[in-house]
Amino acid sequence: MHLVLVQPEIPANAGNVARTCAVTGAVLHLVKPLGFSVDDKHLKRAGLDYWHMLKVYYHESFDEVLAAYRGHQFYFATTKGRRVYTEVKYGVDDFLVFGKETSGLPDEILNRFPEQCIRIPMVNDARSLNLSNSVAIVLYEALRQNDFPGLQKISTKRNNT
Repeated sequence: MHLVLVQPEIPANAGNVARTCAVTGAVLHLVKPLGFSVDDKHLKRAGLDYWHMLKVYYHESFDEVLAAYRGHQFYFATTKGRRVYTEVKYGVDDFLVFGKETSGLPDEILNRFPEQCIRIPMVNDARSLNLSNSVAIVLYEALRQNDFPGLQKISTKRNNT
Protein backbone atom coordinates (compact mmCIF):
# COMPACT_ATOMS: atom_id res chain seq x y z
CA MET A 1 0.00 0.00 0.00
CA HIS A 2 1.00 3.59 -0.55
CA LEU A 3 0.05 6.48 1.73
CA VAL A 4 0.13 10.03 0.39
CA LEU A 5 0.02 13.11 2.61
CA VAL A 6 -0.61 16.23 0.55
CA GLN A 7 0.95 19.27 2.22
CA PRO A 8 0.81 18.01 5.83
CA GLU A 9 1.17 20.77 8.40
CA ILE A 10 1.65 19.17 11.83
CA PRO A 11 4.88 17.29 12.46
CA ALA A 12 3.43 15.01 15.15
CA ASN A 13 0.69 13.83 12.78
CA ALA A 14 3.19 13.13 10.00
CA GLY A 15 5.40 11.31 12.51
CA ASN A 16 2.49 9.15 13.66
CA VAL A 17 1.60 8.36 10.03
CA ALA A 18 5.25 7.50 9.35
CA ARG A 19 5.23 5.09 12.28
CA THR A 20 2.00 3.48 11.01
CA CYS A 21 3.58 3.09 7.57
CA ALA A 22 6.73 1.57 9.06
CA VAL A 23 4.89 -1.09 11.06
CA THR A 24 2.58 -2.02 8.17
CA GLY A 25 5.11 -1.89 5.35
CA ALA A 26 3.19 0.89 3.60
CA VAL A 27 5.19 3.36 1.54
CA LEU A 28 4.87 7.02 2.58
CA HIS A 29 4.72 9.82 0.02
CA LEU A 30 4.95 13.40 1.27
CA VAL A 31 3.81 16.14 -1.12
CA LYS A 32 5.38 19.58 -0.64
CA PRO A 33 5.15 22.15 0.68
CA LEU A 34 5.44 20.57 4.11
CA GLY A 35 4.42 22.61 7.13
CA PHE A 36 7.56 21.50 8.99
CA SER A 37 11.14 20.45 8.50
CA VAL A 38 11.80 16.74 8.11
CA ASP A 39 14.39 17.25 10.84
CA ASP A 40 11.71 18.51 13.24
CA LYS A 41 12.12 16.93 16.68
CA HIS A 42 8.33 16.44 17.04
CA LEU A 43 8.25 14.55 13.74
CA LYS A 44 11.11 12.30 14.81
CA ARG A 45 9.69 11.76 18.29
CA ALA A 46 6.30 10.69 16.95
CA GLY A 47 7.97 8.14 14.67
CA LEU A 48 10.15 6.96 17.55
CA ASP A 49 12.72 4.42 16.48
CA TYR A 50 10.90 3.22 13.37
CA TRP A 51 12.49 5.58 10.84
CA HIS A 52 14.93 2.93 9.62
CA MET A 53 11.93 0.74 8.65
CA LEU A 54 10.23 3.46 6.62
CA LYS A 55 10.29 3.94 2.87
CA VAL A 56 9.47 7.59 2.23
CA TYR A 57 9.42 9.66 -0.96
CA TYR A 58 9.16 13.43 -1.29
CA HIS A 59 7.27 15.00 -4.20
CA GLU A 60 7.11 18.59 -5.38
CA SER A 61 3.42 18.32 -6.32
CA PHE A 62 0.56 15.86 -6.36
CA ASP A 63 0.68 15.85 -10.17
CA GLU A 64 4.23 14.50 -9.82
CA VAL A 65 2.84 11.55 -7.81
CA LEU A 66 0.17 10.89 -10.45
CA ALA A 67 2.72 10.99 -13.26
CA ALA A 68 5.14 8.67 -11.45
CA TYR A 69 2.47 6.08 -10.67
CA ARG A 70 0.28 5.98 -13.77
CA GLY A 71 -1.94 2.93 -13.86
CA HIS A 72 -2.28 2.70 -10.08
CA GLN A 73 -5.58 3.13 -8.27
CA PHE A 74 -5.92 6.22 -6.07
CA TYR A 75 -8.46 6.83 -3.30
CA PHE A 76 -8.97 10.25 -1.74
CA ALA A 77 -10.06 10.55 1.87
CA THR A 78 -12.39 13.49 2.40
CA THR A 79 -15.45 14.41 4.41
CA LYS A 80 -16.99 15.19 1.00
CA GLY A 81 -16.66 11.61 -0.25
CA ARG A 82 -19.70 9.83 -1.69
CA ARG A 83 -18.66 6.35 -0.58
CA VAL A 84 -17.76 5.02 2.83
CA TYR A 85 -14.19 3.74 2.93
CA THR A 86 -15.41 0.17 3.62
CA GLU A 87 -17.39 0.11 0.35
CA VAL A 88 -14.22 0.06 -1.72
CA LYS A 89 -12.25 -3.02 -2.79
CA TYR A 90 -8.59 -2.09 -2.28
CA GLY A 91 -5.63 -3.64 -4.05
CA VAL A 92 -2.25 -4.24 -2.43
CA ASP A 93 -0.56 -1.51 -4.48
CA ASP A 94 -3.25 1.20 -4.21
CA PHE A 95 -2.65 4.77 -3.10
CA LEU A 96 -4.56 6.28 -0.16
CA VAL A 97 -4.42 10.07 -0.32
CA PHE A 98 -5.01 12.45 2.59
CA GLY A 99 -4.93 16.25 2.73
CA LYS A 100 -3.61 18.81 5.16
CA GLU A 101 -5.03 19.02 8.65
CA THR A 102 -6.64 22.46 8.36
CA SER A 103 -8.41 22.13 5.02
CA GLY A 104 -8.14 18.58 3.68
CA LEU A 105 -7.50 17.88 0.02
CA PRO A 106 -7.86 20.77 -2.44
CA ASP A 107 -11.12 20.89 -4.42
CA GLU A 108 -8.98 20.80 -7.58
CA ILE A 109 -7.95 17.23 -6.71
CA LEU A 110 -11.35 16.11 -5.41
CA ASN A 111 -13.15 17.43 -8.49
CA ARG A 112 -10.83 15.46 -10.79
CA PHE A 113 -11.56 12.15 -9.03
CA PRO A 114 -15.11 12.26 -7.61
CA GLU A 115 -15.68 8.50 -7.87
CA GLN A 116 -12.50 7.74 -5.94
CA CYS A 117 -13.39 9.96 -2.98
CA ILE A 118 -14.04 8.06 0.23
CA ARG A 119 -15.13 9.11 3.69
CA ILE A 120 -15.15 7.85 7.25
CA PRO A 121 -18.63 8.08 8.82
CA MET A 122 -18.99 10.65 11.61
CA VAL A 123 -21.79 12.49 13.36
CA ASN A 124 -23.15 15.46 11.42
CA ASP A 125 -21.72 18.23 13.58
CA ALA A 126 -18.14 16.89 13.56
CA ARG A 127 -15.63 18.59 11.26
CA SER A 128 -13.16 15.71 10.91
CA LEU A 129 -11.04 13.11 12.64
CA ASN A 130 -7.37 13.60 13.40
CA LEU A 131 -5.25 12.96 10.30
CA SER A 132 -3.16 10.14 11.76
CA ASN A 133 -6.28 8.39 13.10
CA SER A 134 -7.97 8.65 9.70
CA VAL A 135 -4.92 7.20 7.98
CA ALA A 136 -4.83 4.24 10.39
CA ILE A 137 -8.54 3.51 9.97
CA VAL A 138 -8.47 3.44 6.16
CA LEU A 139 -5.07 1.76 5.84
CA TYR A 140 -5.97 -1.10 8.15
CA GLU A 141 -9.23 -1.70 6.27
CA ALA A 142 -7.29 -1.88 2.99
CA LEU A 143 -4.77 -4.26 4.57
CA ARG A 144 -7.55 -6.39 6.10
CA GLN A 145 -9.21 -6.79 2.73
CA ASN A 146 -5.92 -8.13 1.37
CA ASP A 147 -5.34 -10.50 4.32
CA PHE A 148 -2.67 -8.25 5.85
CA PRO A 149 0.04 -8.93 3.25
CA GLY A 150 3.49 -9.32 4.77
CA LEU A 151 2.26 -8.76 8.31
CA GLN A 152 2.48 -11.16 11.21
CA LYS A 153 -0.94 -12.50 12.12
CA ILE A 154 -2.11 -14.54 15.08
CA SER A 155 -4.75 -17.10 14.27
CA THR A 156 -8.11 -16.57 15.93
CA LYS A 157 -9.23 -20.12 15.17
CA ARG A 158 -9.63 -22.38 18.18
CA ASN A 159 -7.85 -25.66 18.41
CA ASN A 160 -10.48 -28.34 19.08
CA THR A 161 -8.09 -30.99 20.45
